[in-house]
Amino acid sequence: MAAYLFRRIVEAAFILLGISLVTYVLLYLLPADPVRQIAGRSATQETIANIRQQLGLDLPFYEQYWRYLSSLVQGDLGRSYIQRSEVSELIAARLPASLLLMVAAIFAELVMGLTMGVVSSIRRNSATDQSLMVLSFVGVSAPQFVVGFLLLYVFAAQLGWFPIGGYGTFSHLVLPAMTLGFMGAGWYSRMMRSSMLNVLGQDFIRTARAKGLGKARIIFRHAVPNALLPIIAMIGIDIGIFMSGIVVVEAVFGWPGIGQLAWQAIQRVDIPIIMGVTLVAAFSIVMGNLLADIVALFVDPRIKLK
Repeated sequence: MAAYLFRRIVEAAFILLGISLVTYVLLYLLPADPVRQIAGRSATQETIANIRQQLGLDLPFYEQYWRYLSSLVQGDLGRSYIQRSEVSELIAARLPASLLLMVAAIFAELVMGLTMGVVSSIRRNSATDQSLMVLSFVGVSAPQFVVGFLLLYVFAAQLGWFPIGGYGTFSHLVLPAMTLGFMGAGWYSRMMRSSMLNVLGQDFIRTARAKGLGKARIIFRHAVPNALLPIIAMIGIDIGIFMSGIVVVEAVFGWPGIGQLAWQAIQRVDIPIIMGVTLVAAFSIVMGNLLADIVALFVDPRIKLK
């Protein structure tokens, strides 16, 4: 286990290095000039040149990237061009909101998706199965802002059960989590149905039936645990996706997470924040996948580390 973890950590370091390089190159090639955003429209050429020199943006690309990488190794994500604050502090301030939304969204999509998938597999080719698969297709295909506005209209504006937007209480969390969960539930239900059908056709399930075990015990004691392995891998990916923040959902509900911070930075060409959020998202995906692999070991002891 120790050797496996060490190898995965080394791989993660190289992955983050590659992502930082690609992201920095793309931002360097952007036609938008961050100095113009800082200086304002009425700034003179002398002022613009001074700001560019202060930020080190007049240096060649390799020098700029090397300076950023040297600071990054020391745990310094840089300083925001616009807000004049440390990027690590800005991200840390938004992190609790993103973590809360991530946990709630994953819980919502698992409850909806796994329930739909198990029911569909048990009632294969029935009207229930077809209806649930159509619903899952709608969840996968529907734009998030449409689902978000629809939930706001029905449950906030018409019924008044939840606030229209904001952050701070459980009621503020429900609709954003349900919006994200509805999309994810579509993927989970289809994956769970496929995995369950594969497991239900295995020899050990037929043996359990031959022994006279009850249907509920076969499904929940034997079939579901073995069908969860691909689901665990998907959860690892979702951790990174939700940690980076879903920009559209956060904008619709006014959720003060990392995604909203990234969107504001993109509008202002605030490169340090964009880089910081990108690396946090990449790190979350890598660690989420590692966590999923470790959990899979306990779910299925037959899995061997490589």
